[in-house]
Amino acid sequence: MRVLCTFVVVLSCAAAWAQAPQKPDDVPTFKSEVNLVNVYATVVDRRGAPVAGLGRDDFEVLEDGIPQNLALFAREAELPLSIVLALDTSLSTRKDMKLELDAAARFVKSILRKQDGLSVYQFSEEVQELVPFTSDLQRIDAGLRRAHVGAATAMYDAIYLASLALSKRHGRKVMVVITDGGDTVSRVDYAEAVRAAQIADVIVYSIIDVPIAASAGRNTAGEHALIQMAEDTGGKFYYESSPEQLDKAFREVSDELRTQYLLGYYPSRRLSDSDYRRIEVRLKPGAAPKFAGLQVRHRAGYYTSKIE
Repeated sequence: MRVLCTFVVVLSCAAAWAQAPQKPDDVPTFKSEVNLVNVYATVVDRRGAPVAGLGRDDFEVLEDGIPQNLALFAREAELPLSIVLALDTSLSTRKDMKLELDAAARFVKSILRKQDGLSVYQFSEEVQELVPFTSDLQRIDAGLRRAHVGAATAMYDAIYLASLALSKRHGRKVMVVITDGGDTVSRVDYAEAVRAAQIADVIVYSIIDVPIAASAGRNTAGEHALIQMAEDTGGKFYYESSPEQLDKAFREVSDELRTQYLLGYYPSRRLSDSDYRRIEVRLKPGAAPKFAGLQVRHRAGYYTSKIE
């Protein structure tokens, strides 16, 4: 078992920080590049069901309000997937852990193909990679069985480190986070975690475990952070308080990943030197009535810099 991050020490195997003690100015550096911008879009109907069968001419893309010319369009069902399954194993999730692990195993079997890769992380007071990227179901099952309960919760560290790992992968990159939303010991904050996810082009799906909706100890701030992160990266959030709801969430994630669209464009020249560019993807106005009530989900924007 490989330890990636603890509250006191962060190992270099995840390339997140150097092994030497950090100084206040020891922060990640960024490199700016001009490349094709890829946007993965999910179209859903009024019931939230994914919509397949749309074409290139059905979409338009704007960057900072300026229409862009599509250079690439593809239906994503056959492209490789890289998935990080990040499991909260802190003490607060102990009683639901077996149900979550069982549901995760079923999800893996339903979604994973030979061309895909899945990695399993667990996070409590430290972040651990239980399984490196693989399509071997036996290795994944064995890794899930090694999950164990910890004490505190380093949720943002897990998202940050998993994003760094996914940034080295090609194709679609997805993170599924199962947690009750609390964070108590992370070295990075929400802003750093979501920035890392956006730079790596990661789509985040948040499955929020809320066994008692009115619990006095419920971390609503953490829940709201997970909801916002899902929305900013083009993913979705789910609440689950029963095995049935958890399985339903996994099924919906699986269905969406089979019906995504890839839109690519080279950004037109702009005067602003801002590092962040805002994206809007929409179905063309005045198009066929079949578009009535459809919604498009996608990442909110991207950074022109990359984490080195």
